Amino acid sequence: MKLYIKRSAPVLGLLGLGLAGCQPDIAAPDMSAGSADFSSYVAVGNSLTSGYSDGGLYNEAQATSYPAILAQQFAKTGKGPANFVQPSFSAARKDGSGYVKLLAVNGALAPVAPSPGPPPGGNNFLGEQVAYTNNTLPAPPLGSGQPELEAYTGGQPDNLGVPGISVLSADRTAASTGVPAIDVPTRATAGAYGNVNPFFQRILPAADRGTKDYVTYIGQKNATFYTCWMGNNDVLTYATGGGVSNLATNPFSGLTDTTSFGRGYRNIVNTISKGGTVKGVCANIPNVANIPYFTTVTVGAVLASYKAVNPAIANIYVTARTAANTTATTARVATATDLLTLTAQTYIAANPGVGASPTNPIPSQYVLDPIEQTEVLNRTTQLNAIIAKTARQYKAGLADMNTFFNDIVARGVVTNAVNNSATFASGNLFSLDGVHPTPRGYAVVANEFIRVINSTYGASVPTVNPNDYRGVLFPL
Repeated sequence: MKLYIKRSAPVLGLLGLGLAGCQPDIAAPDMSAGSADFSSYVAVGNSLTSGYSDGGLYNEAQATSYPAILAQQFAKTGKGPANFVQPSFSAARKDGSGYVKLLAVNGALAPVAPSPGPPPGGNNFLGEQVAYTNNTLPAPPLGSGQPELEAYTGGQPDNLGVPGISVLSADRTAASTGVPAIDVPTRATAGAYGNVNPFFQRILPAADRGTKDYVTYIGQKNATFYTCWMGNNDVLTYATGGGVSNLATNPFSGLTDTTSFGRGYRNIVNTISKGGTVKGVCANIPNVANIPYFTTVTVGAVLASYKAVNPAIANIYVTARTAANTTATTARVATATDLLTLTAQTYIAANPGVGASPTNPIPSQYVLDPIEQTEVLNRTTQLNAIIAKTARQYKAGLADMNTFFNDIVARGVVTNAVNNSATFASGNLFSLDGVHPTPRGYAVVANEFIRVINSTYGASVPTVNPNDYRGVLFPL
């Protein structure tokens, strides 16, 4: 049996029953598409669009993606899609790429992830029905060859979300730094992205793998309405890697420059909107430093755990940049302003004593130092300005997810008397990977899209009750 993080409001329910007999019937509000036509809705984006959750893409998560929820609500207006196709995995491999579960380990709850790849390694003891084949992807011209996922064999999907994709990797023409040594391999890798990213490869026809970029792929769809939530990975990949990037082996591991991003983003929106003739909503990039991936494991908590064993330990040491040396990392004392990644917890557990001395600091890839935080925040602001300008240019609505998530971090969100927050695991909204929403989190996101759609297009699309969707699953 599984326990959902879910609460109810019985007092409010009883109050409603008590008043029901003396109030007149209240008619349900009319539902309308306004000036929009949702009959062929297409969702463009990355993992947040695909429904990725708990560190993986699997059928249950896809079924509660925000585009799936939107399509369901659009249908209630009478101008919604007759069928919204998600690129699900086969029933026998319903757990897709595998996902993190919360298990009791040594008497305490801990998130446990399967190893990537096919069974037995990729399935280990979690018992998941993963969708890996025994092959790896070719990865020209760069890459290490990712484990291949089973090919999607259904009708052309309407949810075109691809986990891991960025604006820079979506368009073979986007890279525009002016440095050929960077731009040439970056464009080549974007053009061959179906041989690099298993989530993109699995939805491409066999003949298009390694030859068709994402912009060309989405151009095959004739949407009457679209949502576009792209750009997160143009800052997130760098941030979650602790500000460590290696453009020589992964041209998408750094912060995407503004010129390349602008070129790629405009091409994406121009393509899916057919030059601005199709209505839609663009969403911007949240501040990634606010997500549980960076707020759960703190320097203070690591120090306290070490001092409990050895009170003589006075500091935690990290490899990071300093105000005096902003170009190179060095071992130094960690401060409360250093953000440790969620994955630092696993690394520290596997390497006892790491961080307890300057000769054994926590490595840079597990630390987002204040200089890197500023880089990420500044680039997010710049890219969001490009998204806003592009939305205006193509007459699309703008979902300000940056402000929306900042508000959730600051105040939480109450849904029908239930409090939800950005707290890891117990806050209901973020899944066990610390980055992606739970089904309830996706329902909250869908409602924000609906709010923008109704405001922009004079529609009356009904929202959903987020409490009908689960948070993190807790074992009994």
